[in-house]
Amino acid sequence: MWTDDLSLPSLDGALFASPDIARLWPQARATHAPRILMLYGSMRERSFSRLLSWEAARLLQALGAEVRVFDPRGLPLPDDAPETHPKVAELRSLAAWSEGMVWTSPERHGAMTGILKSQIDWIPLALGAVRPTQGKTLAVMQVSGGSQSFNAVNQMRVLGRWMRMLTIPNQSSVAKAFLEFDEAGRMRPSAYYDRVVDVMEELVKFTLLTRDAAGYLVDRYSERKESAEALSARVNQRAI
Repeated sequence: MWTDDLSLPSLDGALFASPDIARLWPQARATHAPRILMLYGSMRERSFSRLLSWEAARLLQALGAEVRVFDPRGLPLPDDAPETHPKVAELRSLAAWSEGMVWTSPERHGAMTGILKSQIDWIPLALGAVRPTQGKTLAVMQVSGGSQSFNAVNQMRVLGRWMRMLTIPNQSSVAKAFLEFDEAGRMRPSAYYDRVVDVMEELVKFTLLTRDAAGYLVDRYSERKESAEALSARVNQRAI
């Protein structure tokens, strides 16, 4: 039952802070094009997730973004090669470069593909003191061979949260993808195409809105407390 006692005895007041508008909207704003990395989940010769990624990449460039598409061919299975493997190093460099990502997967056996999951698994939660995905934006899309489904995009949303990314509200699920692309690999006009345009517009807007404050947006009280305790332990240990 609610009472008039507003005390917070379990809270460390030195580490607790109300939102700082100046940090949420810093005066110094980046002026370069939003940097977006595309990951897709199939290596078939005619891969609809790759074709959808390329179509989205064209839209992103038209919206003013700088886009890079990672080719998963040659990427080893997670833990089956050293981190110095050229494809692993390439992927990690692109993840660090990016300010937002687009993950596109076929739905296979009711789930995202292992090919896309392997790419995500090679991106660590932390590189030294740097978290390569934390606070970056994410859009998720999937292609299906049959009726429309959302299993893959739902899984990718869970992964995005685990990677501490800001997954945008909109998403794309293209059913019967083999009907949606012409012989040249271009997406035909349709409601599915219009949704892809919506998703890419939203991704660029959210990236522009959040990238300058990304570190502050995902700054956590619990981690500030842990860091303060770790620092105190180190200082006290040195004093012994």
